[in-house]
Amino acid sequence: MLTKYAFFSGSVKAGCETNMRAYVESTLKPLWEQFQPSERVQVLYEHSQDKDGPSIPLVLAVTYRDTAAMEQAMQTDARFEARELLPAFYEQFFNEVVLWHYVFEH
Repeated sequence: MLTKYAFFSGSVKAGCETNMRAYVESTLKPLWEQFQPSERVQVLYEHSQDKDGPSIPLVLAVTYRDTAAMEQAMQTDARFEARELLPAFYEQFFNEVVLWHYVFEH
């Protein structure tokens, strides 16, 4: 099994956290759930962090059976739709943001 993580590192604009989460749940998460053939989609929101650690207000974790399944999911229409929404999402809700992708085996 593989899990691909998308770490949204940065800071959410003051007073926008609730609206950012609502947007993720109503707009982005339904698209992320269409990254088939995924096994599991999790959306995580930062609760707390190490004192000197970077702020990571949002994490997307998508689990796949294997590399072939992950590569297939990267070609879905939903993935391209979600990617097109990110610039406006960043502009609306973040002061600054850097997106990091990591794939872990388990």
